[in-house]
Amino acid sequence: MSPTSAFARPPEVRSAREAVSRLADKGPHEVLRGDLGMVGVPGVVFAPTEGLGLPAVAFGHDWLQPVGRYAELLRHLASWGIVVAAPDSQRGALPSHARFAADLRTALEVCVGVRLGDGRISVDGRRTALVGHGIGGGAALLAAADTPRLAAVVTIAVAQTRPSALDAARRATVPALHIAAGRDTVAPSAGHAEPIAAAAGGPVWLRTLRKAEHTGFLDGRHWSDMLLTGSPSAKTRQLTRALVTAFLLHHLVGEDRGDVLVEGKVKGTELITRS
Repeated sequence: MSPTSAFARPPEVRSAREAVSRLADKGPHEVLRGDLGMVGVPGVVFAPTEGLGLPAVAFGHDWLQPVGRYAELLRHLASWGIVVAAPDSQRGALPSHARFAADLRTALEVCVGVRLGDGRISVDGRRTALVGHGIGGGAALLAAADTPRLAAVVTIAVAQTRPSALDAARRATVPALHIAAGRDTVAPSAGHAEPIAAAAGGPVWLRTLRKAEHTGFLDGRHWSDMLLTGSPSAKTRQLTRALVTAFLLHHLVGEDRGDVLVEGKVKGTELITRS
């Protein structure tokens, strides 16, 4: 199977509303779920049932959050032809952001270096990205600054880290999408996403979801909800699925039919870009 036949192109869309509807829905691929534990890193892998030369993403969770709260997004990306590995490490109250970034790099290396699905699935090392929510977004930037051949990075309600995600953003020259929550009281955009986007070393898109909260991107319930403001939101997750899918398909496989969600006006959001 050739790389271009391994993932399906989204149907033609005429508006941002239609693009959100199409790209927030399940893609054309059936999805397999696997375990990262075989390489010594706890976590999960979601992948299409088959395909050669596929794109791949390593995903970082937020503070205290189990990767299961992102399963909807991870499975969704896999249904659109993207292999997704999500480490479930560094979930304590005082996580090491540097080690988490290293785990993200390891997860991506596993995707590129190991045939998955009994050999039916392979990844093209030139089509890889790092994605994360909250401190997982900061760790994704730390990893991006030291990952060669990376094609893109995406953060969702990114939070500052130690070492500094801001400094890492300056060294990461790949295209970056930062999705910010307009009602974020955990990692307010003005102190986190906005300065990180302003420091970007490459092309950057800062898309603010006006009514979203920091925890709106999560699914299900967890004991940590008692420590955080806000609550999971199906509408926030739907829009985020569409925005992340469009950006990754554009930058990892050259798919442009969802570009209205990359460059255009989308209801309920504000966009700032810099080449």
